[in-house]
Amino acid sequence: MATDLSTFDPNSVGNPNNNIFGLPFGEDESKLVILPVPWEVTVSYGAGTARAPEQVFKASLQVDLFDPDMIDGWKQGFYMKNCDKKILLKSDYLRKEAELYIDYISHGEEVEVNKFMCKSLKDINEGSRFMNDWVYQQTKELLDKGKLVGLLGGDHSTPLGYFKAQAEKHGDFGILQIDAHHDLREGYEGFIYSHASIMYNALKEIPQLKKIVQVGIRDFSEGEFDYVKQNSDRVTAFYDQTIKERMYEGESWKNIVDEIIAGLPEKVHISFDIDGLDPKLCPGTGTPVAGGFETEQVMYLFKKLVASGKQLIGFDLVEIGLGDTDWNANVGARLLFRLCNLLVKANS
Repeated sequence: MATDLSTFDPNSVGNPNNNIFGLPFGEDESKLVILPVPWEVTVSYGAGTARAPEQVFKASLQVDLFDPDMIDGWKQGFYMKNCDKKILLKSDYLRKEAELYIDYISHGEEVEVNKFMCKSLKDINEGSRFMNDWVYQQTKELLDKGKLVGLLGGDHSTPLGYFKAQAEKHGDFGILQIDAHHDLREGYEGFIYSHASIMYNALKEIPQLKKIVQVGIRDFSEGEFDYVKQNSDRVTAFYDQTIKERMYEGESWKNIVDEIIAGLPEKVHISFDIDGLDPKLCPGTGTPVAGGFETEQVMYLFKKLVASGKQLIGFDLVEIGLGDTDWNANVGARLLFRLCNLLVKANS
């Protein structure tokens, strides 16, 4: 049954009794469903991303529903599922274990000689597998119902199960990754499914993932740099420094965007780690790095991707931190709204 919008005023203040962005839709009648994943067990610097979905939801009530790029896109229905408290509690518990473990290894101690640390590492890796399976089941169910899906993290480890569900539904696809980091480390700090290993694991475990194009990279290890060079058939990186230098020398962002898009296959998922932005826009993110993009630079890239005729199949928005103010959630909510509109437009 279609939602009756006759009494809904899109120009009024967002109603907190409604769903995301103050919209009056339920899950069944919504074209797009947002899955919040409140998980941040393996973060290696700042914490807070596990509670980002709740804060983004609150901030979303202040987002105006008019988007000139997709007028009335919201009328097709956006809905955010409730945060699963079991996932959040499991994240909180394992996060404390991870903090002790990270502190232990940071002093050069050997894990093998400490039974407690061995058990902690085992529990954390098993917990991450549980989360991956949960995300897979949740997103597969939504995709099987014909829903468009956006995933809201949590840290960047969260969308692996979603990638797997998409591979089953769509076959071969690619990922357009906006990020300050490659996330190509193997088992970072001993955590198999670390936030710093998401793309390594995706390439290793999902044969249908044909290409990752990474944009904005500016904080990485020599091992990751070598991995990209040795696997150029499946990974292409556009480094922040190189992008800026090309633009300083007169090249347009449009030309660089065209090159980025040309490297992607026909079906594309957007994986947007918010630390790909200038940290003034996301100071509370888990691992902020100087440099990065303005929001409109990234949105221009996304709009050009859709205009190119490639099929946008989904997105994740991750690593939104909390910080000392509502600013992080404010930026995150507005990006989420525009991503929702973009995904709906690409599939209308």
